[in-house]
Amino acid sequence: MSSEFGQPNFVMIRRQFDFRGIEMGRWVKPEERDRAAVNFYQALCDLMDVLQGPETLISLRGSLGLQFGKGGRPGVAAHYMPATRQLALAKNAGAGSLAHEWYHAFDHYMGDKIFPVLGAQSFASSNWLTSTRMQPHPLNTLLENCFKAIMLNTDGSAPSAMFDASKRTDEALNMVYYAKPEELCARAFEAFVEDEKPKSRFLVKGSRYSDEAKAGLYPQGAQRQQINAAFKAYFSRLGAALYRQQSE
Repeated sequence: MSSEFGQPNFVMIRRQFDFRGIEMGRWVKPEERDRAAVNFYQALCDLMDVLQGPETLISLRGSLGLQFGKGGRPGVAAHYMPATRQLALAKNAGAGSLAHEWYHAFDHYMGDKIFPVLGAQSFASSNWLTSTRMQPHPLNTLLENCFKAIMLNTDGSAPSAMFDASKRTDEALNMVYYAKPEELCARAFEAFVEDEKPKSRFLVKGSRYSDEAKAGLYPQGAQRQQINAAFKAYFSRLGAALYRQQSE
């Protein structure tokens, strides 16, 4: 495959999507870098297609940085660093984690835009659960619908089945992780993306048949359909607005 600039490489990816920067780990070999660039490019284009938005949405208006094979943590395939607004994928185990970590970056980016009084290091999903002072805007209402579909049951009277399963898993592991709002939403977003692009394995995998999916840590059945519809309504509207801004 090739980009509009020719065979994909990370210089071209940074230019086309306007990422703030892209850093390579010192142990990444040239052939690994070149292979990763092709995988990244295809996955980012697939994500752009799912979100029905332009490149500027993927890079969060140029605020997001990427790392590949650098600064990894033992046993962690990928992670998002709020302090530096960087998304990092491990060299050998990061495939399939891009959608999850991108949503963390998006959730963080939107945190103080929907809830401006709560500061730049917050996540929109967590803020929604703890605060009712949301910035009024039709797009924010659509994003709130996503949060409701993920964290609450159908009539909004109790936690969702996905939350309950996540809480049970946390209790069994004696930790607080799976039930955190930002983690619930990132996994729900994974499911949405995988249902839209099931063959984009560098972008997402595991929301259907993994052990986590079998444990109910990803949305299932009617809730999954509801979440997918809410995400689609939000991102299609957001993408259309960004495309309009580009053409003005």
